[in-house]
Amino acid sequence: MLMHPGWDPVAVRIGPLAVHWYGLMYLVGFALFVWLGRRRLRHEPYRSLGWQPRDVEDMLFWGVLGVILGGRLGYVLFYKPLDYLADPLQIFAVWQGGMSFHGGLLGVLIALALWARRHGRPWLQVMDFIAPCVPTGLAAGRIGNFINGELWGRVASPDLPWAMVFPGAGPLPRHPSQLYQAVLEGVLLFVLLWLYARQPRRLGEVSAAFLTGYGLLRFAAEYFREPDAHLGLLSLGLSMGQWLSLPMVLAGVVLWFWARRAAR
Repeated sequence: MLMHPGWDPVAVRIGPLAVHWYGLMYLVGFALFVWLGRRRLRHEPYRSLGWQPRDVEDMLFWGVLGVILGGRLGYVLFYKPLDYLADPLQIFAVWQGGMSFHGGLLGVLIALALWARRHGRPWLQVMDFIAPCVPTGLAAGRIGNFINGELWGRVASPDLPWAMVFPGAGPLPRHPSQLYQAVLEGVLLFVLLWLYARQPRRLGEVSAAFLTGYGLLRFAAEYFREPDAHLGLLSLGLSMGQWLSLPMVLAGVVLWFWARRAAR
């Protein structure tokens, strides 16, 4: 049984300015997106279509807006709608935490749909481009959660060698589910998608692989993650994260068959 180090969530203090580890992990994720995106330009059909590095940087800007706005609004609507309805001004208190991946995903979809329309590019072509570049950013975010000692896992057996006691989570050992998610939704999903996307694929297939892969891996990881205290487990003993992942899997499967049919 291990003890969480209890790191200070603030990485650097410069006078009144405090730089948090979680914010730094966001920056790491954005930097990885640019680095991978420039290498993605070498893949077909983007190399033949003349995509440029400035396209990657431009998409990042729009994607960041989508992540922040969508992630915050998703958390408000999916996890604490009544709390924020009672005090709407708290919606803007983003420094207090509260972001939803599924909301952030919807925000990115909308933001990049606008970018695609503005630049005359097929939306699914844009989504196929960014899909393999996203998981490393997800891994960075989960590492940030681990450093902060938040979003810990469910109670684990003391015999589990990597079971960990987290500050604020009581004396019982728990699964370090943040690291599980970093490995599954981050590293593993990145490797699979990157290898898959290196070869020319039908329009929409890479996006479909991302939706299905993330949805399944997140669904599995949620069995080790402690449900949100104010929600607990919902219908059928599933967490909110699992219920939000099911539509992703369904959308991915539908998109996959649509892509194959459209290509024929």
